[in-house]
Order: sequence, then C-alpha cells, then structure tokens
Amino acid sequence: MSLIVQKFGGSSVANAERVMNVAKIVTDTYKAGNDVIVVVSAQGDTTDDLIAKAMEINQKPSKREMDMLLSSGEQISIALLAMAIEKLGCPVISLLGWQAGFNTNSTYGSARIKKINTERLKNEVNKKKIVVVAGFQGICKYDDVTTLGRGGSDSSAVAIAAALHADRCQIFTDVEGVYTADPRKVKNAEKLSEITYDEMLELATLGAQVLNNRSVEIAKKYNVELEVLSSLKRANGTIVKEVTKMETMYIRGVTKDSNVARISIIGVKDVPGIAFKIFSRLAASNINVDIILQSVGRDSTKDIAFTVSRDNAEKSVELLENYDVLGGAKIKCDTDVAKISVVGAGMESHPGTAATMFEALYGADINIQMISTSEIKISVLIDSKDADRAVSAVHAAFFPEVS
Repeated sequence: MSLIVQKFGGSSVANAERVMNVAKIVTDTYKAGNDVIVVVSAQGDTTDDLIAKAMEINQKPSKREMDMLLSSGEQISIALLAMAIEKLGCPVISLLGWQAGFNTNSTYGSARIKKINTERLKNEVNKKKIVVVAGFQGICKYDDVTTLGRGGSDSSAVAIAAALHADRCQIFTDVEGVYTADPRKVKNAEKLSEITYDEMLELATLGAQVLNNRSVEIAKKYNVELEVLSSLKRANGTIVKEVTKMETMYIRGVTKDSNVARISIIGVKDVPGIAFKIFSRLAASNINVDIILQSVGRDSTKDIAFTVSRDNAEKSVELLENYDVLGGAKIKCDTDVAKISVVGAGMESHPGTAATMFEALYGADINIQMISTSEIKISVLIDSKDADRAVSAVHAAFFPEVS
C-alpha cells in the first residue's frame, strides 16, 4: 500500500463536470489500494473574481483581510470535491488548511510554511478516508488565516508529501506535463519525460506556469519526487527529480514571464556603497530583484537598471523616490517589457547557446534591452509586444527537428 498525494489546480475543478472527473481519478487511485490525500485549489477564476470584488469595495485593502477573503475559494472546492467522492461511494473528509495542521509565518499574502502538525492527517488516513485539503492556506501564530501566494497549492501538496514521507506526489494540471515551451502558444512544443529539480526551479521562476517555484524548492530540499500530469487526459506525465537520464537535449525549455517591470535610476552618484543602499532598501520591503545592469560611470554619476515583478513596480518606485541617498537621480519605470529565458543544465558544456538565442531574436527583428545568465539559464528583457514571437523564434532555433 502506498500513500499518494494528489494536487488539482483551479482549471481541473472549474465546473461540476470537471469536479466529477477529478473525483473519479481520486477514487480510482484509492480503489487500487492506496491511501490518498488530495490538495485542491479554488475553482477556475474564483481567486481573480474575489480580488475584483475586493477592489470594488477598497482599492487598498489590508493583506490580512485579503487572506480572509481569498481563502474562501478553496473552502468551496474541497467541499464540492468531497461531495463528489461521497457520490462515488468512498469515505472522505475535507479539511481547511488550519485543520490539516498548516502553521505559517504571519506574512499575509505570501506566507511561508513553518511546520505541519500531521496528527489530524494521519488519523483520518488511518480511518481509511480520502482526505481533501484546502491548498494555498494555513494559520499563523495569531490564529489568523494566511495564504501562501499565487500557486501556493503546489507548495501545500509537496509539503504534505514531505511531512508524511509519501510514496508519490502528483501535480495534475490542464497540460500533460512539462514542455519545452507553453504548448498552448508554441504548436510543436515537446513534452519532457524527466527534468531535474534545478531545471524545473529555473523554469518555474522564469515564467513556466506548470509548477510553483516554492513547491520545487521544497521538493528538492526533502527529495520529494514529483509527477506532473494532466487531469483531463490519462497519459504519462513528466517526472521531476534529482537526477535524470542522460539525453541529447541540452536545452529543456523556453519560457516567457510577463510579470516584469524595468526600473531605471538615471544619474545616481558614482560612489562606493550606492548599489548596496539601493538594493538593501528594496530587500527590506521583501522586493526581489532579478536582472541588474549598471552603466560605466561618467561625470561622477552612473545609471542603474534592474527588473522586479510588475506587482512590486509601484512600491519600488515609491521607495526610491523618497530615498535621499539618490539625490537628484531620475527614476523611470517601464511595465511594457517581458523576460524570455532558455533553461538547461547541459548548456554549460555546449558553447554557443547565447549566440543561438541572440541570432534567433535578431532574425525575428527583436531588440534585447538587458541580459542575465547563470550556469543553466540565459534571460533577456524585450518589449512585451514581441514576447510570443520571441518564444516561437527561440524555440525553433533550439528545437528545429520538431518545429
């Protein structure tokens, strides 16, 4: 007998028909002799709809109250799925995040899991019940409901699998696995049979929406083997694990991230410590910075440009405009940009990867604004209007045999 954790996203439970489809997958797994814990997201566009309702009332609501509101979406999903499983004749119980033992810090809107008290989960599994858990949520030391941020249900599922030493953690989505590009946008995108944690983490961080990056971090830390597969079609998915079989494919994927903004600080003083002061101020407000470009000093000044998520653009500008260290420097913000990336652990031993990518963009007449590299990825910043064309052009350059 195996313990299997299964996670279903919002599109998988978007309506009654899909809820019943998920219930059939879950009960088939249970009837095969497995213990099953299911983690579910809010239905379809429920979270976006709840955010819109909040904006109708208050344009700047507190994060605590937003967590209270947004957590209601998962409560609906788990109850409906439990009812569907009941209808199919299997014992089941639904649990909210706090009932399932999720303890988090008190960073409302993007809380981190501190620990999971597994007693309730173990007791319900021992009673041979299918346990349906609300993903994306927990409770903090103040007994307030917290949410884990976008994609947090992935983290909930992987954390349960790690805490209970599950035999398998399956992440069900509306695509059949991890692809070399978004198969909904790039017609000949190729499905991968396996991918490493590091490669998947880069893809998730750089815009691939199939897995949440924090969930991959947890999986890597606790060596939880993941399987990404479709809830709509019974087929083999993609295995995410520490080591994969050697393959000739040295590039694993091409991604697009549109949640990007470029901040430029023009004419800042060219003195020691200025970069430290700028980025430590942003870090103190939990703002992550990605690509950074600094110009050569001139007339005792220099320019510094960097990218943040579009969600943090307004806050970043506000922090810097009110910062006396910058003196008379001008601050500009451009949200009409996108980040295109190629990822693959094999690129380190394959010279010319950057040249191939840049040639593809040149051939498509797409201008590069900024560049960032690491051992397993190359990212460029371009105009957002060119993003889809850029992904197709770069994908065709690296995967000509399937394009």
